[in-house]
Amino acid sequence: MSEIDLSLDETIVNGWTVIRVEGDLDLHTAPRLRDHIHRLAEADVKKLIVDLTAVDFMDSSGLGALVSGLKRLRETEGTMSLVCTSGSVLKVLAITGLDRAFPIFDSVDEAAAG
Repeated sequence: MSEIDLSLDETIVNGWTVIRVEGDLDLHTAPRLRDHIHRLAEADVKKLIVDLTAVDFMDSSGLGALVSGLKRLRETEGTMSLVCTSGSVLKVLAITGLDRAFPIFDSVDEAAAG
């Protein structure tokens, strides 16, 4: 899958900025997500939800983009939650222990209510 096959859509739900990620998060596409999160942190976004429900595959590059984004947000007193229902993506988060670093929800509405 190429970089153009990754879609990042941004909305606001209950005061939370939501990035809906669609496609594969891999070596070629993860830098786009990382850079997008970093730009939001620089724009003083404090509450971010990354919706991974439309991600079918995520490798270590995708994990790195999420961790990098979380670190950047924390530097500015921000927070980041994930929305994830895909078994394969949840498994990668669990194996790496990142399921303990991020609050993970089943829906954007559930995440934005917190």
